[in-house]
This record gives sequence, structure tokens and C-alpha cells, in this order.
Amino acid sequence: GGPMLDYDQERAALKNRIRRRGIYILPNLFTTAALFAGFYAIVQAMNLNFDQAAIAIFVAAVLDSLDGRVARLTKTQSAFGAEYDSLADMVSFGAAPALVMYEWVLRDLGKLGWIAAFVYCAGAALRLARFNTMLDVADKRWFTGIPSPAAAALVAGLIWIVDDYNIEPESVRWWAWFVTVFAGLTMVSNLKYYSFKSINLRKSVPFVAVTAFVVVLALLAYQPPLVLFGGFVASAISGYVVSAWRLARRGRAGGAS
Repeated sequence: GGPMLDYDQERAALKNRIRRRGIYILPNLFTTAALFAGFYAIVQAMNLNFDQAAIAIFVAAVLDSLDGRVARLTKTQSAFGAEYDSLADMVSFGAAPALVMYEWVLRDLGKLGWIAAFVYCAGAALRLARFNTMLDVADKRWFTGIPSPAAAALVAGLIWIVDDYNIEPESVRWWAWFVTVFAGLTMVSNLKYYSFKSINLRKSVPFVAVTAFVVVLALLAYQPPLVLFGGFVASAISGYVVSAWRLARRGRAGGAS
């Protein structure tokens, strides 16, 4: 019975190891798909298909939001996955939006154009490096600085909406420059952005929340670029509003004491 039991235990351990290794592929597949979408955005910008480039960045953002959740659900979080995700994010939400924006209208602004694109790209790199080093100490409810996918969506949203409404890109050149620099600097700011990580999807929600979700979905189906861009503009401004409110509350508390 002894050798047979050892053999069974070894087989069980091997099976478990193979299964675990197989599941680890799942979150990394989402990360690879997000990386592909970011790379595809750069290629499409080089081919002057800016609407496709912008949509690809949004697709990368959706896939990026899934890889972490899949890793948590399947309990396959790993140091490799975290590093890979960060490197993919740098391509999809750092280099891709900067290059797409540069090819779109910033190229015509000469030095000011590529400096704006670089400010965004460096902002994304610094944001990701800071996020990685603060993982253990950060308050999970809040992000410090706008997350790089939201900054990328802000840049891509402007391109998509201008293309969708057949507006001449040259007429919004300076708006594009401002949005690019604004997104880059907001990523490295100390502003607080709500992370939505404290929301528990397993708990029951009020009927109003479900109705609001249906309305947003309907609006999204009717006018995707406008609704998405509006949502990310509101998201970007929210950090400034939340930080100002917290500052005012702290000032009041200090005055009262």
C-alpha cells in the first residue's frame, strides 16, 4: 500500500501543478490581448486610420480591466503577471496614445507637439512605476493620480469623437495638445481618484443603480464616442473635485480644533 499511496500522491501533486500552470495562462492571455490592442493602435495610426487606433486603445482598456479580475477570481495572481501587466500597460496606455496623438495632429506643432506627446508618455511611465512601488501601502479605495487606462481613454476619446463628427482635426489641434499634457501631468499628480475596488458585485444593489446602468448602456449603444468621452472627462475632473473637497474638509477640521 505504501509505494502505491506515494505514487497516487505524486500524480495528484503533478496534476495540481499542471492545472495551476494552465490557469495562469488565462489572465496573461487577457494581458497579451491588451498589449496586442495597444500595438495595433500604433500600427493603425501609422496607416492614418485614427478612428481604429482610438477604438483599439478603448479595447485595450477593457481587456486590462479584466486580466486583474480574472487573476483574482481564479486565484492565479503572480509576480510575473503583475510585471507583464505593467509592461503591457506602458505600451497600450503610455506609448500608443502618445504616438497616435502625435501622428494625428501634434506633428504639425513641431517641437511643442512631440514635447506634449513625451510629457504624456513619461507621465504614464512614472505613474506605472509609482503604482508598482505603492501596491502594499496604498489605500485600495483610491488611486493616486489618474490611472493610465483612464488617461489613455481621454486622449483616444477626443480622437474618436472628432473623427465621428467629421470635425477637421486641425481645428482642435490646441485642444488636443492641452488634453495630452493635462492627461500626462494628471497621471503623476497626487490627486485622489476613486478606484471602485470596494464595490462588491455579489451584494444586492438598489433598483435605481440597475436602472442607471440600463440608461448608460442605452446611451452608449446610441452614441458611443460622445458618452465614453464625456464619462472619461468627468472621471478626469473628479480627481480635482475630490482633492479640493478633502482639502476644504481638512481646513475646516483644522479651524474647528
